[in-house]
Amino acid sequence: MNPSSEPFRDTVRWLARHTSYPSSRLPVRAETLVCVAALAAAADAAVQQRFLIQSADPAQTSALRAHGLRRARVHFKCDNSAKV
Repeated sequence: MNPSSEPFRDTVRWLARHTSYPSSRLPVRAETLVCVAALAAAADAAVQQRFLIQSADPAQTSALRAHGLRRARVHFKCDNSAKV
């Protein structure tokens, strides 16, 4: 199951799909377990949202790498002082 930004909505949808919620309900302990899992997912989603890192543009990364390699080749010094 993929992580969602709205775990409570997903939990209610899951309950409606699998248990015909709200017309019929799970046992109290089972509903409590599902709700606790939704709370944990919500806390995890909040933590994940805080640390979203936007990935760099792959084309820009490739261009910078190629530029660095070209610069490294320019500064290569050849030593022809070896006597035969």
